Amino acid sequence: MAAVSPSAVKSAVKSSLKRPPGPRGHFLLGNLAAVSRDWLGFYARCAKEFGDVVQLRYLHVPICLVMHPRDIEYVLVSSPGNFTKSADYRALARVLGNGLLTNEGKAWQRQRGLIQPAFRRESITSYAAVMTRATRRMLDGWTGSWSGTESRNVHADMMALTLEIVGQCLFGAEVADVAGRVGHAMEVVTDRFMTDAGHALLLPFDLPDFLAPARSNAVRDLNEIINSIIRERRASQHARGDLLDALLSARDADGQPMSDAQLRDEVMTLFLAGHETTALSLSWTCYLIAQHPQVEAQLVEELQSVLGSREPGPEDLPRLRYTEMVLKESMRLYPAVWGIGRRAIADCEIGGYRVAAGTNIFIFQALTQRDARFFSDADTFDPERWREDPVRSGKIPRFAYFPFGGGPRVCVGAAFAMLEATLLLAMIQREFHFDLVPGHIVKPVASVTLRPKDGIRVTVQRR
Repeated sequence: MAAVSPSAVKSAVKSSLKRPPGPRGHFLLGNLAAVSRDWLGFYARCAKEFGDVVQLRYLHVPICLVMHPRDIEYVLVSSPGNFTKSADYRALARVLGNGLLTNEGKAWQRQRGLIQPAFRRESITSYAAVMTRATRRMLDGWTGSWSGTESRNVHADMMALTLEIVGQCLFGAEVADVAGRVGHAMEVVTDRFMTDAGHALLLPFDLPDFLAPARSNAVRDLNEIINSIIRERRASQHARGDLLDALLSARDADGQPMSDAQLRDEVMTLFLAGHETTALSLSWTCYLIAQHPQVEAQLVEELQSVLGSREPGPEDLPRLRYTEMVLKESMRLYPAVWGIGRRAIADCEIGGYRVAAGTNIFIFQALTQRDARFFSDADTFDPERWREDPVRSGKIPRFAYFPFGGGPRVCVGAAFAMLEATLLLAMIQREFHFDLVPGHIVKPVASVTLRPKDGIRVTVQRR
């Protein structure tokens, strides 16, 4: 009798598994109409009705929702070689090029190796002064009367602030005169993301630029700004000590630097990922604090005890423990990056079901991080749940909480983002109290990030 190879046995086992359950859809459209009305609401209902692995179809495109931390870890960590970026990432690639967020394979590994040193903790602490100076300028511009009559859109303020910070950290003073252009162009391309992502998921080709002239013009403007700065910096002999200097001086294992095209793609990625995600984390945190006076009181007590009247610095982070807990809990409830997409290269088993090659795998921080199996009172804002590390203590699985992703592709700028968010939140909350404007509805919208649809309007009062 001929021996049966282990791979053949494994293949036979997979083929005997059932396909995941899922909602019946239209014979032609599949589940496309249902999901288009309410992305996150539809996905939440699917998880509640069908469980941790759910099969969907958008037209001809197979989709699999994966909700359980065990299965998320399998996709992101245990078997990353069998999963590439899902098809909708092509929409981001049209803007970001082959940057760290969109690249794959050996090219991605090379880029990660080049960029990683610039984001080591000892490197990023040098940017703390940039962060606090920019925040001081913003706060000095707030009237913040004692009566609390000044109304502001805190989301718009945080977007402008973090754009200024990432521009200063990347380019120093060179971006100051074009920050408004950069901010407008970024808003245009991100506002179109869900439409472009849907096209990329459903169509094997990109739609021509003339069908989206605003996006095309915005990308062209960003390219002109960034490429001009790169050219001038390459010609200069003057070191600035910013992130662009670090990227220009980076060398791979063969001693090769980044090309201008690679630099452009990485800078574009850092502009997008480096300001909007932190701005949203701060915006949602201020929104939650405004609704929970007991959390605010404990936070302010810590800030006054640790900082007094001085500005915070990176050396204060170990003592700003409750501030970090507040941010972690905010990112649990409102993760700026609300979902991750992958695509299976070969047939595989996920959660006891057979998932076919070519299936797009969707993983949602916005749902898993609110799962009542892992978090008691899962929809409640409770920073105390981070008093001790719940993963290390075994209270929750590793991927029940993953606001920065996980595995080989975990966010390279996570430490930078936490440093920035902690310093900025400390400065803002030490000096100002926010009340939500009555009647203003704050509704999360899943775009490229999890945004408040019409901003977050607050009245500002000095403490």
